Amino acid sequence: MPPPPAPAAGRDVYTVSRLNREARLLLETGLPALWLEGELSNFARPASGHWYFSLKDEAAQVRCAMFRGANVRVRVTPRDGMHVLVRARVGLYEPRGEYQLLIEHLEEAGEGALRRRFEELKARLGAEGLFDGDAKRPLPRLPRRIGVVTSPTGAAIRDILHVLARRFPAVPVLVYPVPVQGTGAAADIAAALRLASARAETDVLILARGGGSLEDLWSFNEEVVARAIRSCRIPVITGVGHEVDTTIADFAADVRAPTPSGAAELVVPDRLEWLRLLERSGERLGAAWARGESTRRERLAWLSRRLDLTHPRTRLAARAQRLDELESRLARALRRELVATRQRLSAAARTLNAVSPLATLDRGYAIVTGPAGAVVRAAADVADGAAIEARTADGTLLATVTGRRDPSPAP
Repeated sequence: MPPPPAPAAGRDVYTVSRLNREARLLLETGLPALWLEGELSNFARPASGHWYFSLKDEAAQVRCAMFRGANVRVRVTPRDGMHVLVRARVGLYEPRGEYQLLIEHLEEAGEGALRRRFEELKARLGAEGLFDGDAKRPLPRLPRRIGVVTSPTGAAIRDILHVLARRFPAVPVLVYPVPVQGTGAAADIAAALRLASARAETDVLILARGGGSLEDLWSFNEEVVARAIRSCRIPVITGVGHEVDTTIADFAADVRAPTPSGAAELVVPDRLEWLRLLERSGERLGAAWARGESTRRERLAWLSRRLDLTHPRTRLAARAQRLDELESRLARALRRELVATRQRLSAAARTLNAVSPLATLDRGYAIVTGPAGAVVRAAADVADGAAIEARTADGTLLATVTGRRDPSPAP
């Protein structure tokens, strides 16, 4: 057999691997993720945990692969003959050159139609900004009254009331009864929300119902309910279905709880925790009061001492003591001064006595006064025949001048 001819110069010759690789890239990048509906067949689940099956309709079929990371989220058990709705990306299995779908989501087709409506409405309302976080309002820390929009006979209201009674029974509850599924339920729910908003009888609203299928929960996926939630003047918390259930109402609500009981948990605090906080606050208040009381007592004692020091009675007592001291000092000074004065008088008296004419008289001399009582200092001062008096130490002599004698010369 002759060898194959060599490729002509300038030709771009593909290998099979290259062809399959580029075909895969064209398929994966050229087509967006798609929703497809069909019948599941040839289902296989190898030990790897991946799923392999075919999706077919009346005229054609396509191979499908759903890897373990995606299929663990599927809520149904696939089986041959099941009518399913899938979201998939188009791809190609390179080793065999087989065109296939890479499945990202799978659900039963009856639910799938509703799921498509759900996704379309979610996208449209989200684009309007109806679900924006900036519009979300915080729940009151302790509501004065709680409103519940739900069926008055369902399990949801019993669960909510039980949780509220356990956590904080002091808060009253007002129920706005509505049907939660069936024809007209969405309109009734929206009307109840508008009524609660207009009456403003509560501080927070719980919109709730128990679990169910997507179809059972569909009233909470209606646009009229979403818009009523956003236009409500009261914060709305949803507790619809189970934790895995998500509705349009959940996106529109101010807060989404996983269940009706979870919503009740969120709208009121735990009374036991509040009691513990209150007890600790009381202890801190008591300690603060005791510290303040001690400080006030110390300040009062200080002020009392200061008042005693500045009180007029204290000042008067101090002045009286000072006066007593000054009086004592004055008395001592007076005594010293009197003694000194007496001593000076005594000395002066002694000096006076020493020079006194009376002392001279005691030595035998006499004081002679003339007729007019004037002291006779010279003999010539008295005429002959004049009456004179001579005062001696022990009396007075009356005499008449009969003559005078010159003093004897000194020896």
